[in-house]
Amino acid sequence: MTAREKPPLPVLDDFPVKASDTIRYGDTDKLGHVNNAVFSTFLETGRTRLLLDVPHKVAPEGAGFVIARLVLDYRAEIHWPGQVEIGTGVLSVGKSSITVKQALFQNGVCTATAETVVVLFDLTHRRPLPLPDASRAVLEGYLVR
Repeated sequence: MTAREKPPLPVLDDFPVKASDTIRYGDTDKLGHVNNAVFSTFLETGRTRLLLDVPHKVAPEGAGFVIARLVLDYRAEIHWPGQVEIGTGVLSVGKSSITVKQALFQNGVCTATAETVVVLFDLTHRRPLPLPDASRAVLEGYLVR
């Protein structure tokens, strides 16, 4: 692949965790498509499925995840009415952080791709925490390329 060629867009089946969200009329803007800020909300739906809804608890008691970095590439418009499908997987697991890879789809078309770094956070002391080995093992079960 040359510097000018772009890698192919992902498909929903590339991701181990899948979620969906309903597009609300209020998500649209004057241009008639879903507002760019709402894309982040759809990504949140996918991250919560990965971090909160998996069979094994990822964050220990008294801890949660905070976003340290979000890179979002818009690929196509999303239109109301309808559903958005969200694909989510783990790119890497660090000492206290996780890099999450995601994509949004409407009617099978990839509308956005994103990489988000989330950090395990001590809710009492307000600082990062190392990921426990059990959490690391769960997250490594959702690795993608």
